[in-house]
Amino acid sequence: MKNLFFSAVVVFLAGTSIGQEVNGGPVNVPADGIVDGVFIQEHIPTKRMIPYEFVREADVIWSRRVWEQIDLREKMNHPMYFPFDEYDASGNWVRNSSRWSLWTVLKTHILNGDIRVFSPYNPLQFDITDGDQLKYPIDPQPGMNYYTDSVYKNTLFSYMGTLGAESTTPLSNMYGEDSTITLADGTIQNVYPPRDTTWLLSKDIVQYRLKEDWFFDKERSVLDVRIIAIAPVCYNKDDQGQVTGMKEMFWLYFPHCRFVLNNYFVYNDQNDAQWMSFDDLFWKRRFTCTIYKESNVYDRKVETYKTGVDALFEAEKIKEEIRTIEHDVWSF
Repeated sequence: MKNLFFSAVVVFLAGTSIGQEVNGGPVNVPADGIVDGVFIQEHIPTKRMIPYEFVREADVIWSRRVWEQIDLREKMNHPMYFPFDEYDASGNWVRNSSRWSLWTVLKTHILNGDIRVFSPYNPLQFDITDGDQLKYPIDPQPGMNYYTDSVYKNTLFSYMGTLGAESTTPLSNMYGEDSTITLADGTIQNVYPPRDTTWLLSKDIVQYRLKEDWFFDKERSVLDVRIIAIAPVCYNKDDQGQVTGMKEMFWLYFPHCRFVLNNYFVYNDQNDAQWMSFDDLFWKRRFTCTIYKESNVYDRKVETYKTGVDALFEAEKIKEEIRTIEHDVWSF
């Protein structure tokens, strides 16, 4: 029976090619009859997602909502950051054949229509940045997707891509042809080539922001946490390419992302035979993060009343208060 099961797995996986996915994640079967390793890695790519424990409202005796940021420059967070993806000279998307960065996983399934994107701001009024409430979904037309709905494709690119610098050389100088236009008042104006458009790659993602709820469940007698939403963050640059700050690209509903993250490997620098999934990484809290906001009467961020090192101390103070809740509950 054991040999029969192994043969079935080999037949199921053997037809894949480099970079393909089996039920979600890459596998180490690059060609027919070839296994890149001692065994076929079928556990993570094919495992089922473990559902959250059901929680009743009456059982939650304390809760606190916090917003945290995961800095990908920190060493502990590198498994989310690497390996990098890129585009070759022909415009083909090149990805690692055995494991992907978190951005590569999310981008792949956003384009495939498996994950719904929410705008970080009101698309009709850009100064309202409350996208973490998941109020502004970006959806294609009914029955269409990224590859068939041109309007949705362009809209999605505006959240996941970037425009290059404006050209200073008119088309007439580049191609030796007259490419000017005459305005209504008789003024002649040069025509410039369109700005280059490029997808944001994994190296461009510098942070991930989390919206999560910490709560004490008296039914299970545990202090637990649930991630509600996640947002990739990149540098905000001006037309000259100078960094002017950071921006939230979009928000994703994390419980939906779990169905995708459950089947992709995360690198383990201690043991190549014990790679976990991205869902396991978030569940086990195998990352470092800093609180930048908590639920408060002013609805303000930490940076509005603390700066520099004081802001870090304030974030640690909030975290310590959460950690002591369970101890305080059981103090008589």
